Amino acid sequence: MIVRSASRCCSKLRSATCGPCIRFSKPQCRRFSMPASAPGGPPTSSAGMLAPFVTELDKIAPSFKINGSQIRVLQTPSEFYETFKDKIRKAEKRIFLSTLYIGKSEKELIATLQQALRDKPKLKLSILTDGLRGTREAPDPSCASLLAPLIEEFGPDRVEIRLYHTPNLTGLRKKYIPKRINEGWGLQHMKLYGFDDEIILSGANLSNDYFTNRQDRYHLFSSKDVTEYFSNLHGAISSLSFLVEPSDSPAGFNMTWPDTNSAPSPLADPKQFVAEASGLLAGLIASKTTALTAKDQIPDDKRDTSVYVLSQFSQLLSPDTSTELPAVKHILGTLSSPLYAKSSWTFTAGYFNPAPSLSNLLINTASEKGTVITASPDANGFYKSPGVSGLLPGAYTLLARRFLRSVHQHKRDSAITLREWKRGTIDDPDRWTYHAKGLWVTMPFEKNPAITLVGSSNYTKRSYSLDLEANALIVTENEELKQRLGDEQRWVQEHSAVVTRDDFAKTERRVGLKVRIAMMIVQLLGGAL
Repeated sequence: MIVRSASRCCSKLRSATCGPCIRFSKPQCRRFSMPASAPGGPPTSSAGMLAPFVTELDKIAPSFKINGSQIRVLQTPSEFYETFKDKIRKAEKRIFLSTLYIGKSEKELIATLQQALRDKPKLKLSILTDGLRGTREAPDPSCASLLAPLIEEFGPDRVEIRLYHTPNLTGLRKKYIPKRINEGWGLQHMKLYGFDDEIILSGANLSNDYFTNRQDRYHLFSSKDVTEYFSNLHGAISSLSFLVEPSDSPAGFNMTWPDTNSAPSPLADPKQFVAEASGLLAGLIASKTTALTAKDQIPDDKRDTSVYVLSQFSQLLSPDTSTELPAVKHILGTLSSPLYAKSSWTFTAGYFNPAPSLSNLLINTASEKGTVITASPDANGFYKSPGVSGLLPGAYTLLARRFLRSVHQHKRDSAITLREWKRGTIDDPDRWTYHAKGLWVTMPFEKNPAITLVGSSNYTKRSYSLDLEANALIVTENEELKQRLGDEQRWVQEHSAVVTRDDFAKTERRVGLKVRIAMMIVQLLGGAL
């Protein structure tokens, strides 16, 4: 199918969701280069050690050069929430939020949005959530019913609410698979929180636990270029989503498919939906072009940090030209070189189920120190939850055990450590859960990371086949930013402890037959954890 031009793409998106139309040019040049070194010896400078990474990354994904001071690393759920509300109050032109869901009881957050819209008549709001998660409780109160009154008060020209629906769940699957598990066939999982010319990238959803006692990661980018790019990404997916309209029905809303959308409904014609989506998105995520937007007013000699904007849209692209998985595989593959024997890395995922290709690459890095952090069973958000989802912590325990077994088989026990994060117990009212995800890479003979990956992805099979993900890969020479990334890497580990194969062999850590059967059933039906 002929790929639409970028201008045609943007013309299909509503003004509330999309800023100036993206144009394209040849990729910007990079300042990373391999330095001179002793014959046969490794490169010695930071730039030289980063060169093998960025040379290939430039071929994989679009990127922007900014200054490291434009990235702020937030630490706690409360800091995230307070910063979030502050940015809403200060926004003048636009707020765009892509998230899995907004908690149905988030009255304070909605009130903050309402007040900002009342105070700023020119302010526009666009919210994109997942259609399955956002309507799961309907006709009882749901994410969609919580947001619909905003349209009623401020009108559809200022407020747009979109619900994305996967093309993978149609027909008999949609009819018979229970709501509690139908999300296993694909979700809108991006977490993009944009305010004028700033954006927070995170793995956190917008509900009370993520604002109080559910640990995640949060990076605030004060960059017009980065924000504008993700605004266009948000707008593109919104144009492939259902529109929410307020109604007097018991649910409090209706879902419609506007004629102005960029494709037919995924429920009516899933194949054509994917074909049209592929044309819409291909130019936006293409590696051969770099978006030209407002451009940050930063002198070229101060642009010491590259931000690669990564997307995983496998369910929408045919052929699949997603950029996240190739970028992550390239980073880990590069670390297998003996040049990086003195490097170190930390990988974390709240739900430990990395794609098999990533597990193999992690184990086969040459790095002398690798750390994997995951949630302990009772720090898992699904611990003791009702129904099938309550089996998930056991499933992740089984997968972590298998990972350590593979580490041992490859004789990497002394180099790779698994840590479980735990803060409080299930009976503790102050108990926290763990949802952080990402990667940090520290170059040889350095103290702090020069590379990190932050965003929505869980790095699982479903992330790379079923969900919509958006991430930023940061590659920096800025020493102050490296220090902030090092601090983040260290505080994420504060409540974690090393877990060994002997720990998993204990009776209380054994996984029951029900968990193994449930995992098999999900896979047979085409879903994924």
